[in-house]
Amino acid sequence: MAKDLPPAKQRHLAELTRGFRGVALFLFLVSGVINVLALTGSLYMMQIYDRALISGSVPTLIGLSALAVGLYLFQGAFDAIRSQVLVRFGARLDARIAPLAHRVAIDMPRFGFSTSEALERGRDVDTVRGFLGSQGPNALFDLPWMPIYLAFIYFLHPLLGALTLAGAFVLTTLTVVSEILTKRLSVSARKAAIARNTIADCNARNAEVLKAMGFAGRAVGRFNEANDEHLRLQTRANDITGTFAAVSRVLRMVLQSAVLGLGAYLTIKNELSAGAIIACSVAAARALAPVDLAIGNWKPFIAARMAYQRLRDTVVALAAADTPMQLPAPVRSLAVEKATIAVPGSGQVVLSDIGFELHAGQALGVIGPSAGGKTTLVRALTGVWPLLRGHVRLDGADLEQWREDDIGRHIGYLPQDVSLMDATIEENISRFDEAPDFRKVVAAATAAGVHDMILRMPGGYGARLGPQGAALSAGQRQRVALARALYGDPFVVVMDEPNSNLDGEGEAALTKAIEGVRARGGIAIVIAHRPSALVAVDLVAIVQHGRIAAFGRKQDIMTPTASDVRPASANQTTQIEARRPA
Repeated sequence: MAKDLPPAKQRHLAELTRGFRGVALFLFLVSGVINVLALTGSLYMMQIYDRALISGSVPTLIGLSALAVGLYLFQGAFDAIRSQVLVRFGARLDARIAPLAHRVAIDMPRFGFSTSEALERGRDVDTVRGFLGSQGPNALFDLPWMPIYLAFIYFLHPLLGALTLAGAFVLTTLTVVSEILTKRLSVSARKAAIARNTIADCNARNAEVLKAMGFAGRAVGRFNEANDEHLRLQTRANDITGTFAAVSRVLRMVLQSAVLGLGAYLTIKNELSAGAIIACSVAAARALAPVDLAIGNWKPFIAARMAYQRLRDTVVALAAADTPMQLPAPVRSLAVEKATIAVPGSGQVVLSDIGFELHAGQALGVIGPSAGGKTTLVRALTGVWPLLRGHVRLDGADLEQWREDDIGRHIGYLPQDVSLMDATIEENISRFDEAPDFRKVVAAATAAGVHDMILRMPGGYGARLGPQGAALSAGQRQRVALARALYGDPFVVVMDEPNSNLDGEGEAALTKAIEGVRARGGIAIVIAHRPSALVAVDLVAIVQHGRIAAFGRKQDIMTPTASDVRPASANQTTQIEARRPA
């Protein structure tokens, strides 16, 4: 399948598995040494019974025992080396893949996936690393060396070799049947777990509403239904795995007894020595141990294999055919050309054939009814949602032609649902800049009108905000997020209902910020329901029924209503009335 991929994606996939073949070959050879040394017990028993006991020689016993101890120590050393190599390879794989997996986890919600589905990529990394540090890989590396023990037993007597081979075949068949029966259940159980985790995440994010409005119990009931389905599938998979593991252990004990019984019969017939009976029993147990261990670790193995396949898909998804050439900073225009935008996941078209152009120093206010497509337009302009058709261009270059890190410096974004990071105010405003310029941080905070407010807070710019910026009020979060959008003087600043939580002072700061963007030759785009957010704009667009119903100068599009000229009371909502230009 990898051969069908483009060369660039094959290179990324090869980077994922770089060094794996060399490590696998080394572990295979080490496993061979371990399995050869594991014959020490069988040979020691045979020599003790057939040589030391018959001769009655204590020096022979001491010599054989010393040799066996030395070989056991070598086996233990190689076994420790194998385990340490596997653990370190898992850590290296984690260090290489975890950033890629987290990158995909950030991108997945943009394409309609739930947060729980996105976070599964990080859990996949943990699953693979955990399996590599377990006993499961040891069983897989030991399985190819089973013929050593079978040959040793066959050399002692063909009938014992045939009996052990038959037992190995039965146990291997059980392993294959277990794989067939549990594979589909494992996939279904994982999907059920994601559905359960999605509900749990939704309940946690809406904890205040559930508590205040008294339907937490019903929310928990909804979680219980999903959890019951997950438990049902998980229980069936565990039942199958546990049953086959139990059958395997019983068959292994039966086989050991059968080897002893057959060996005793052959000894009575003078076809086998007494020491060979013990040697065969020990060798048979060691030969079948990898199969038994593999069955016991089959569930983690399946989970690790599925996780690794998803991680391969992750790497392929991130692989780009070409890295865009670095472009000069935009200074002239933002153009939208016949853009059609659909909701990721559902594919429902929200906006069709949208087109307009803005030039440096202009500010656009976007108004319209709820669910008309205003926020969808914002997500398309910032590159959060991909376009179904059409283009968004900065200075003539499509957004796809810009490097992601570069485009981030040229676009400031204030979303409708403000969410700050669990970090300091400085880190939030500077967008986690590795070497933040304090002058830029202060300038952005000043432009957003929050510099003085931050200085009055305990810790100032170093104050930690906690999860979701919980240390601040809704209005304060919105203004800090505005400062984040203004950091570094981006060419385009997009704001989705930036005054929804602001008071009079905050709205004045917002107006001043928009004027500042225009004055320095930038472009501001404001989504608004309240006219106070449009004081500093010169252009207005009406988005209605998935299209731009009108676009032009503010004085041509908007007409004041009574609520615009009369002071609104505390219980009144100021509305915008728009008209088409003549």
